[in-house]
Amino acid sequence: MIGIKSIAFTSYPVTDLTRARAFYEGVLGLKYETGRENDGMGFAEYEVGGGYFSILNGVPGWKPSDHGPAIAFEVADLDGAVASLHTAGVKFAMEPFPTHVCRMAVILDPDGNQVIIHKLNS
Repeated sequence: MIGIKSIAFTSYPVTDLTRARAFYEGVLGLKYETGRENDGMGFAEYEVGGGYFSILNGVPGWKPSDHGPAIAFEVADLDGAVASLHTAGVKFAMEPFPTHVCRMAVILDPDGNQVIIHKLNS
């Protein structure tokens, strides 16, 4: 065993850091924590519920994809979040659907990365 203690962060590759920040901060409402940018290359990091999510560009060979893993963001009001995302013109890969533990929807960021918007069943 290697002794994993926690998830330090989850990171997504993006092609345009400014556009991606506008989506994650302006549309999803994540609060910018830290980052660095030089000539359009760099990263932005967000604290989310005790963990960290980051977006970055400039890593050779690491490209956005809608076929990879997806981060799931828990929301207080799924229907309200979905309505807001539709109003903002966000592309949905899957409209809201129920599972035995939650309801969720899958959206795509401007680069096509999957993002799950999630609400646990009460």
